[in-house]
Amino acid sequence: MKRFDVVALGELLIDFTESGASDQGNPIFEANPGGAPCNVLAMLRKLSRTCAFIGKVGNDMFGHQLKGVVEAAGIDVSALRMDDTVHTTLAFVKTDAYGDRDFSFYRNPGADMMLTEDELPMDMLRDTRIFHVGTLSMTHEAVRQATKAAVLAAKEAGALISFDPNLRPPLWDSLTEAKAQMLWGLSQADVVKIADNEIEFLTGTSDYDRGANILRGRFPNIRLLNVTAGANGSYAYYQDKRVFVPSFLLGGTIETTGAGDTFCASVLNFVLERGLDGLARDDLKAMLRFANAAAYLVTTRKGAIRSMPEPAQVDAILNEH
Repeated sequence: MKRFDVVALGELLIDFTESGASDQGNPIFEANPGGAPCNVLAMLRKLSRTCAFIGKVGNDMFGHQLKGVVEAAGIDVSALRMDDTVHTTLAFVKTDAYGDRDFSFYRNPGADMMLTEDELPMDMLRDTRIFHVGTLSMTHEAVRQATKAAVLAAKEAGALISFDPNLRPPLWDSLTEAKAQMLWGLSQADVVKIADNEIEFLTGTSDYDRGANILRGRFPNIRLLNVTAGANGSYAYYQDKRVFVPSFLLGGTIETTGAGDTFCASVLNFVLERGLDGLARDDLKAMLRFANAAAYLVTTRKGAIRSMPEPAQVDAILNEH
């Protein structure tokens, strides 16, 4: 028995999302807690999973806000470090008419980049069923080494590795380096959530089936590969099976922040329930339907960590449609 269902490492930041304009016509931004790994954990907590977060924020007003929000969500923050010299990372999110986003990051440096290998809680990494990580903790050398050491420690202790490439081009000095680190993550992963633009970036094809086959051929360690295609739906590739489920297009979308993370968390919850052996097409279809419904609900709300749906709300979508 492991103490934690899922431990995640990576960025914890403030997403400043547009919230109208002032009386003087100036844009107003809402300071929403975010960061992909903690978004995943926040949804897993809604699903009653035990979770812990490893990362670093600034010892500033935003860092304390984030710590309080994550702790209130029921996520273990004993491995959250506070940096006295580098401020919490900030992201300003501009949303277009379709809910898609453009990010402007204030991270040169940001506290999440400052996590080092000697700050890793090795006991925690050895005491989790799943370890989840993305690539924002791989953009710079010190935090990259910490991330890789954490992956290897968790894997050696028998944890499944969950990986989300989560491409954010402005945060990389070189897209060649971004691709190299994504490929390393894929080489370690048992479960992968990859977006449509990321599969094209890595494989050079916009054909999801072809791209998935390229990645699975190169990385046979990947036991479950899920491709998210936004409003077009999602795909699961498992052994010789390929399952597609369309998105829930029910209106009310405000923005897509956190949708992929909600999807990812729903998949990890399924893996915790069912494991990765002997999955049938109906299992994969049910997994994708729940994940798509949960992701849709998040798009109807601002922010991510505080916007995760309750399981009953997801079930209501599934029952009605």
